[in-house]
Amino acid sequence: MPFCHTNPILCNTTENTYRLKVKEERRCKIKRTGTANLPLHGGKAPAWLFNRMVKLSREIIRIMVEDHGPEAVVSRFSDPFWFQALGCLLGFDWHSSGLTTTLTGAVKEALKGREKDFGLAIAGGKGKVSRNTPDEVERIGKVMGTDPEPLIYASKMSAKVDNTAVQDGYQLYHHTIIFSYTGEWSVVQQGMNQENRYARRYHWLSSTLSSFVEEPHTAVLSQKKEITLNMVAKESSKARKGVVSLTNELSPDRIMEEMKRIQNLHMPERHFITMKDVNIDRLKKGITKVCETIPEDFQRLLETPGLGPKTLRALALTAEVLYGTPLSFKDPARFSFAHGGKDGHPFPVDREIYDSTIETLREITRRTRLSPKDKDGINRRLSVFYG
Repeated sequence: MPFCHTNPILCNTTENTYRLKVKEERRCKIKRTGTANLPLHGGKAPAWLFNRMVKLSREIIRIMVEDHGPEAVVSRFSDPFWFQALGCLLGFDWHSSGLTTTLTGAVKEALKGREKDFGLAIAGGKGKVSRNTPDEVERIGKVMGTDPEPLIYASKMSAKVDNTAVQDGYQLYHHTIIFSYTGEWSVVQQGMNQENRYARRYHWLSSTLSSFVEEPHTAVLSQKKEITLNMVAKESSKARKGVVSLTNELSPDRIMEEMKRIQNLHMPERHFITMKDVNIDRLKKGITKVCETIPEDFQRLLETPGLGPKTLRALALTAEVLYGTPLSFKDPARFSFAHGGKDGHPFPVDREIYDSTIETLREITRRTRLSPKDKDGINRRLSVFYG
């Protein structure tokens, strides 16, 4: 049965009207997805705050679904600026790495048991919980009447790309996927860098994704750039083909021989990432597995179970030496803000846009079903921005 006929939130909307809303939203939806860098902070949200975050996020999402449909919510989660603003509205530290884990956790709790009513669900989380994402997607997908297989694949591939194909020094520790009953999805995941004490958040969106392995992030936001081996950059297209050719044409033993030779070569200075910290002998098992699968393209190669960052790096550098396929070391992150900075960097604050954003958040707060006391508290926090 069509979603709008059974969903109490959308029961006052006819099927045709709802479909037109979805079509318009898809045409106008935010295209900016990417990453955000945040300082690593310990601790967790106190219970009194987290419980309120759950309630408020539920009402905000309820209003968005009523006005625009569940796909609009999925689209907004792919925008790092909107995501950050939502975290601020809910009362969490604006620049903390904990905003990501706490916000997604609150929204997940807000939708728990109500996925069919909202036409929307979140799976995944932090640490061990993230590894249960496929099982969660399958279970919730059955409840919502959504095919779980494409969602499970998207979850696994987005994690594999950000942890293996983009080697920027950030190890993933948090992964969530939010999806609608129609199969639209957005992935929000976060990695940490113990050396610089920063976390980096990655955003994905299904409707803007044309390839998992070439420029999958349509925009990337960050406070700092890192030394990065970027195998999904457009400039790495030949390198991706070179790695596939390498695994198809040479035996694992021959590849191992070439890698050991490369370790003794004097590589150009532009090779910030080398194989000096890679134990070649430990790579044989992974390389053998890749060669046995005979991947037809880079995406199939990336799907290989057990293929990690060091194995891929070694294969990429070996292919470059053997085939002359250039690698990209360009970090996909770029520096940007939603409203500018108070000191004029990267540009002065646009007060008109800022005030418009605040008024939008006020309107959302006025329309929620929270108690007057909770609403007053939120409005007081928003009033700080007018100073």
